[in-house]
Amino acid sequence: MAICFVTASRPLLVAGAAALALGTTLAGFASPAHAAGEVNIYSYRQEVLIRPLLDEFTKETGIKVNIVYVKDAGIERLKAEGKASPADAVLTVDVANLVQLDEAGLLQPVKSATIEKNVPAQYREPSGKWFGLSLRARIVVYNPAKVKAEELSTYEALADAKWAKRICVRSSGHTYNLALTSSIIAADGAAKAQDWANGFAKNFARNPTGGDRDQIQAVAAGVCDIGIVNTYYLAGMLAGKDEAEKKAARAVKPFFPNQGGRGTHVNISGAAVTASAKNKDNAVKLIEFLSSDAAQKIYADKVQEYPVKAGIEPSEILLGFGSFKADALPLAKLGELRADALKIVDRAGWR
Repeated sequence: MAICFVTASRPLLVAGAAALALGTTLAGFASPAHAAGEVNIYSYRQEVLIRPLLDEFTKETGIKVNIVYVKDAGIERLKAEGKASPADAVLTVDVANLVQLDEAGLLQPVKSATIEKNVPAQYREPSGKWFGLSLRARIVVYNPAKVKAEELSTYEALADAKWAKRICVRSSGHTYNLALTSSIIAADGAAKAQDWANGFAKNFARNPTGGDRDQIQAVAAGVCDIGIVNTYYLAGMLAGKDEAEKKAARAVKPFFPNQGGRGTHVNISGAAVTASAKNKDNAVKLIEFLSSDAAQKIYADKVQEYPVKAGIEPSEILLGFGSFKADALPLAKLGELRADALKIVDRAGWR
């Protein structure tokens, strides 16, 4: 059964800058900032998730990829370096990262018919400042011994008292949960989003801790009855070699919220060309490749994310989760509402 995204437009760190001083940053790359046949990347994404893609890009184009992993410090690093930054492109885990980089004036627009053809409009910035490359849905996983699928419905309903002491989730400050909260603000308004967060935070089985894999393991172990996770974590555990993780992932079931309304919240991994790019043409070629059929299949089969390009099938594991309706909210809105979301979750006591 094919995944079906039903949307309106597609079927389907301020202190410590001194530690990021220019000399230190330039040393992050073994080659000069500008070198023919190379491209320099700052990546928020883990190497295990993007290395297969970068290796294939080099194999196909002959362009060498130099990469520095910046976690959440990319924006401050680029600010500190200014025009002298060696980074040609950034790869991010979340649309909010891209919006923040854009608002700081650290990105430049790209005009590419190839990328525009491959990436639907709702998953890219209108002037070409950034582009989504893969999708993940933020879903509920549940213990079928304790929860029936028909008991689940919407994100909003997770604030109901019936879920008291039954929910596991990672910290509120993580970008995945801020994006989810932003989507609820966009759909319901700030006041109702605050009410939701207040009730949701009262329903935790334990204090938020760990990552999404930890929530899946907690549900499997009976610590909680449901958890909130991204699809690629569950799929990655099922596809992985760790037998304990596979056992935990098999013990839970996925549920896509809000199917009777706006659809399940989705987010992107994405890419952009920096304002300081010295190897702009190669950076554009990289993003074109990452939106191509070949790369989208790698995102699907090896990274366990949904392709953004129409016509590319998700992995067999993701297909096994079933079809779902995705929220059609333009993803730039998630970044715009991030500050409001942070205030809401803080007031709710979701730590």
